[in-house]
Order: sequence, then structure tokens, then C-alpha cells
Amino acid sequence: MADIVELSPQTRDAALIDVQRGPGITRIVLTNPPANVLSIAMMEALKGALDACAADPDCRVVILAGKGETYCAGHDLKELTAHRGDADGGRAFFETTMRLCADLMRTIVRLPQPVIAEVGGFATAAGCQLVASCDLAIASEEAQFQTPGVHIGLFCSTPMVALSRNVMPKQAMEMLLTGERIDARSAREFGLVNRVVPPEYLGTIIGKYATTIAAKSALTVRTGKEAFYRQLEMPLSEAYDYTARVMVENMLAKDAEEGIGAFLDKRAPKWTNS
Repeated sequence: MADIVELSPQTRDAALIDVQRGPGITRIVLTNPPANVLSIAMMEALKGALDACAADPDCRVVILAGKGETYCAGHDLKELTAHRGDADGGRAFFETTMRLCADLMRTIVRLPQPVIAEVGGFATAAGCQLVASCDLAIASEEAQFQTPGVHIGLFCSTPMVALSRNVMPKQAMEMLLTGERIDARSAREFGLVNRVVPPEYLGTIIGKYATTIAAKSALTVRTGKEAFYRQLEMPLSEAYDYTARVMVENMLAKDAEEGIGAFLDKRAPKWTNS
């Protein structure tokens, strides 16, 4: 990884990720096989690309994919271990790494656009966390998932945050306590992914999901995504009070007026995203 750290930011980011922009859809690919590890440089590159998507009014959907047989193998253990020789035993670097990872995951959740994980391979530890942090996840039949930290004396505590908010508690604890791999179909049963498809159809299915969502009002989707995650953290009564206010504001938007009018007139709506 040392040669990548020495590159300029532009060249470095290009070596780690590939950002592919199409009409309404941005596909970000981790391009540092064989493991696509979440090194400091990789996380900074990903966050930069996501921040750019957030500021892009033409971006409606983000796809997060990984090049090669491994979607993402989590943190760069070699990079972390190299800092054990620091004067503080690596504490400052470990804190920087974990804070940056948490910030990256929060960026995905808070992004105005929906993020779809395109999982064609192995997602482990913080790589599994990356999948769980996305709004939707479509997996190839060949995909596998794992939170193996317990095997090496490092419990997957931060991956646990996203995992426990996606899958049932006992299934989450099964993954965390045993560290064993689960296949794509088990991941769907657990609630970690939405669909499992043959590998040759993964790109096609992802494209259909992204195109369908991109055709909606960007304002409506942005409003709904933000409300979804905010209400999850609220007690029931507070959640209903909050979402009632959200719906009132949404009803006052031009796109809601247009969409309801189009439905009643039996015509296609024309969104202005306002």
C-alpha cells in the first residue's frame, strides 16, 4: 500500500476507485483487488466520491461495487499493524481509522441519494459493514458474507452497528460470535441483502433497480430516505409525530401536487424536484 500513499490525491483516488457516471446514476467501483481493503486512502477516496454525488443534482442513485472476487475485505490489517511501532502503540492511528470508517458509513446513510450495494464476491468485516450500510443490496449467488474479527481477537464492534440494524438480533450474534461465512441465500434470509441473482444477471438487475429509482422525484426520494433513518431511532409516538410533519411538508411540494394530479389524470408525471 505504500506506493499508493505516495501518489497525488487525484492519481491515488483513480487507482483505488473508478467513478462511472451515467444519466441519473453514478457507479462507484472499488478497484484495488485482490481485497479492496478499506485503507485510509480507500476510505478517503470513497468519501470524496460520495460527497461529490451528494452535491450533484443530476445524480439520483449511487451503486457501490467491487472489482474482482472480493467485494471488500474490510480494514487493511497490514496498515494497522504497521503502526503498532508508533510511540503510542498505534492508538492515534487506530482512532483515526475507526473514526474515518464511521464517518464513511454515516455518509452513506445520510446521502440524499439511495445507495445500492452490488455484491459480486466476498464481503467481510468492514466490507460486510459497507453492504449493511447501503440502502439496498443485491448479491450474486457467489457472494459470501462474514464478520470474522472474533477469529483474530478483534470483535467486529463497528461492523456490528450496521449489521444489527439490518438483520435479526440472533442472526447478527451468530455471525459476530462464530465468525463463520454465510452464503448469499442465508444473507437474504437474515435480511442483509434484498435479492440474490445469478452472477451473469447481477449488473442487469442492479441496473433495473437503479433506473426505476432514478425515474422518481429526487425530492421525494431524498425526503423519504432521510425520514426513514430518522424515525428508526425514535419511540413509536415520536416517530408518528415526526413523519406526519414530514408528510405535510411533502404534500406542499410541487412534485407531490404534480404526482397526485398526474395519477388522477391518468398521465405520466413531470418532475421538477421541487
